Amino acid sequence: MWSDKRISVRGMACVLAVLLVSVACGDSGDSGQEETSRASAAMAASRVSPEVRCPDVNPLRNAYFGDLHVHTALSSDAWMFDTRTTPDDAYRYAFEGSVMLPPLDEVGRPTREHLSPRPLDFMAVTDHAEFFGENRICTTPGKEGYDSALCEAIRSGVGRSPLLLKQIFSPFPKRDPETCGDDLELCAVATKSVWKEVQESAAKWNQACERTSFVAYEYSSFRMGSNLHRNVIFRNEIVPETPISFLDATRDYELWEGLSRECLDAGTGCDVVAIPHNSNISNGRMFSINYPGAWTRSAKADLARLRMRVEPIIEIMQHKGDSECRNGLPGVKGGVDEFCDFEKFEDLPFRNAYGDDAVPDCYEGIGSDWWFHKGPSCLSPQSYARTALIEGLRQEEEIGVNPFKFGLSASTDTHNGIGGAVEEAIYPGHLGIGDDTPKKRASASAEVAGNTNNNPGGLIGILAEQNTRDSLFEAVKRKEVFGTSGPRMQVRFYGGKSMPEDLCDRADRLVVADAAGVPMGGDLTPAEIADAPAFLVIAQADAGTAAMPGTPLERL
Repeated sequence: MWSDKRISVRGMACVLAVLLVSVACGDSGDSGQEETSRASAAMAASRVSPEVRCPDVNPLRNAYFGDLHVHTALSSDAWMFDTRTTPDDAYRYAFEGSVMLPPLDEVGRPTREHLSPRPLDFMAVTDHAEFFGENRICTTPGKEGYDSALCEAIRSGVGRSPLLLKQIFSPFPKRDPETCGDDLELCAVATKSVWKEVQESAAKWNQACERTSFVAYEYSSFRMGSNLHRNVIFRNEIVPETPISFLDATRDYELWEGLSRECLDAGTGCDVVAIPHNSNISNGRMFSINYPGAWTRSAKADLARLRMRVEPIIEIMQHKGDSECRNGLPGVKGGVDEFCDFEKFEDLPFRNAYGDDAVPDCYEGIGSDWWFHKGPSCLSPQSYARTALIEGLRQEEEIGVNPFKFGLSASTDTHNGIGGAVEEAIYPGHLGIGDDTPKKRASASAEVAGNTNNNPGGLIGILAEQNTRDSLFEAVKRKEVFGTSGPRMQVRFYGGKSMPEDLCDRADRLVVADAAGVPMGGDLTPAEIADAPAFLVIAQADAGTAAMPGTPLERL
């Protein structure tokens, strides 16, 4: 049985739901409230980095909004869509103003200006690390390797080069000696140059308390035709000498091991998280139960711990669709959930490839042979976050560790360098000349890269004490994050057994909840679960801007 108390105004709502098991939550009077408030403030203040204290530092956390999935011309696929945005351009757009987008004029200059309607609080440029070196060589006249067949394909192609796709599809990728040199040193040197540019740009735009920029890149595996991409985000300026790409680590656990070896356990002060995205087009592989080389319960538990150490959150929404859930999949119990039909990137490829009534499923296994112009080869419950969260609980029963105990985030995956460009009314596209006109964005053709399959993407909300790298990064690690499809609504969620029944009516409800409950991302103790836990949800609508005001919350 559920009981609840609600207050709601235009744009704000609060619900306290008490799950009655055997003991009802007791009423709490005023005594001890001041002591509770002081204890909460002291506990939360201890999480604030002592090096920087911002004017708006808040032990109860502020909501900050940003984008941790942004591509610039350093990504080969963005460059081939005629994007010429640099990391500096991307940060300038996100924090200060405008950017020039394709199409290009006769001398290769972007011709379309796009103004940022609203600055972000934080951002990371996450260019594909796989071809940092090749893209730099192939787009710089006079560079040794510039005249290779691969470079000619990159410069003459529009969109995505089959030669590059072949490398990230293959389980045994290799670099091109004609471009990189027989010893591959040309690409190694060029990769280090690009990686240095990424670091310098992030350092230039990072301003504690005002705006935060993270050093980052994307690990882009399409191994066996399935999307297994991760955005790799570093806490600070201490990073490995070169990024670990799919060409270096062809399995996800090899990435985790590499990041542990070269960052987390290196003793240098390096800290990192990897954020999986687009599990919806992974053919069931992103959340498959797979412990390669681990044959014992203990070995499987170690691999699950490694995954959770590196990947505390996942990206559930971006311009290539929503990865939360999907209706009609085999083995998924319950009725139809209308929200599971939201932004399904997978629908159009299947209709183009197989017809309206022929959507193949992966049965109990996983799919392969993913061709970019068609989409995933099959649908699997293991491609979606809800299924993974349930499977994680099952795995915890079997091996003692939950490999899918993740928090949820969202971002754009823009390939125009326009982080946070989520306003539908002025959406300019995210794929260069692939969707630079309204006609292309409204197309249902598989031949148009930026067709109706795509959307403006989302944002990640982080509940942190202040807008600094340390504070934001710690919040990500403790999973006090949430994802939205664009609006900047503020969301709070607490669980616990000691929250008073009149909490929604109290002005100090957040202080009390923070002291008496466990915030999103945290763990309830067995005692809290046994004694009728209560769950508090507080949401505040996005006020928007003067030019684009927000709308009230529709439901909670």
